[in-house]
Amino acid sequence: MSAKLLHGSQQIEANMERLVEFEIPAIAIGEIAGRFSKTELGEIHHFSGFMARKGRNSKSLVFHITDFSSATD
Repeated sequence: MSAKLLHGSQQIEANMERLVEFEIPAIAIGEIAGRFSKTELGEIHHFSGFMARKGRNSKSLVFHITDFSSATD
């Protein structure tokens, strides 16, 4: 299952607050994809996983979701 994850947070850099926002392509495979397909669009979750190249010769990255949970839990 393919998805696009959106991130937004406040981070501290050189003692100054900085807004960090980005979107990143993601994939979920197997049991995780089944669970992920049942979530509602726009829900907020915490994701675990890893970054890897989209393909062997690609310079693009994709986030591989290995687990997730609701941010309200």
